[in-house]
Amino acid sequence: MSQLNNVLLVWFLLLSVAHGTSAQLSRHHYTKICPNVENIVRDAVKKKFHETFVTVPATIRLFFHDCFVRGCDASVLVASTPNNKAEKDHPDNLSLAGDGFDTVIRAKAAVDAVPLCRNKVSCADILTMATRDVISLAGGPYYEVELGRYDGLKSRASDVNGKLPQPGFNLNQLNSLFAANGLTQTDMIALSGAHTVGFSHCNKFNNRIYNFKSHTKVDPTLNDLYASQLKSMCPRNVDPRIAIDMDPTTPRAFDNAYFKNLQKGMGLFTSDQVLFMDPRSKPAVEAFASNSKTFHANFVAAITKLGRVGIKNEQNGNIRSDCSII
Repeated sequence: MSQLNNVLLVWFLLLSVAHGTSAQLSRHHYTKICPNVENIVRDAVKKKFHETFVTVPATIRLFFHDCFVRGCDASVLVASTPNNKAEKDHPDNLSLAGDGFDTVIRAKAAVDAVPLCRNKVSCADILTMATRDVISLAGGPYYEVELGRYDGLKSRASDVNGKLPQPGFNLNQLNSLFAANGLTQTDMIALSGAHTVGFSHCNKFNNRIYNFKSHTKVDPTLNDLYASQLKSMCPRNVDPRIAIDMDPTTPRAFDNAYFKNLQKGMGLFTSDQVLFMDPRSKPAVEAFASNSKTFHANFVAAITKLGRVGIKNEQNGNIRSDCSII
């Protein structure tokens, strides 16, 4: 039996080396390599934040879209080449705001300007730190980040298919997609709370206000006043570049207003409002709506777990000198 155990242990270790495990991550990864890295990144992010608030939702969404496709390996930052259509050019990623990419590029440049740190800090780790920093700058929780990721060696648009949640998803679809990334329903609900600083283009939800069903044009789960406000901001032939805040009450604060809005029928996407409408997820929404500390604690736990998804190591990753080029 001990022989079998030894064989299993060897297999586990081989798999760990092949895929990278969260065991390689540490809050102190750069202590000797680039001791001031978190301050360097924070200063660069702060400058960008003071230029435009879009820095906040753009960076958070970039991190999420990166981790859900091939893991947190900065593959979403890679530019397409004549021979390869990269993740960022998949239809689901075309709405990623340029300010998120710019935040990482600036932070990377600031880190690499320090001789000790040059080409020692991965783009994946920089995106992780920048995400924590924008959340904190917008009034959300400040939390310690785990570091030690390597950058991925592949980025293919075809890998994005079916990997990202869609605005029309129901609870089962949301849960199965998050479960595939090792995240629970509670993690999913907490992470959805990042929509408190999000924005969306009208075409992502206009089916809810104009052609929901043949007998009722407006989704009945939408608050009536909110529905009419959405119609005025998103008329039928609106410019596709127009975007509106996902949290109509405090759009520039990372708070628990998103959950309070759901209680009033003011979730922008079907996938937002369903969290309150479905009795399985409603208790968590109510808990987060009534206590921001509870929301923050659950959010930090969930985004930390998210940051461990599909990480790369020295065997299947590297540290890019330019985040957009493998």
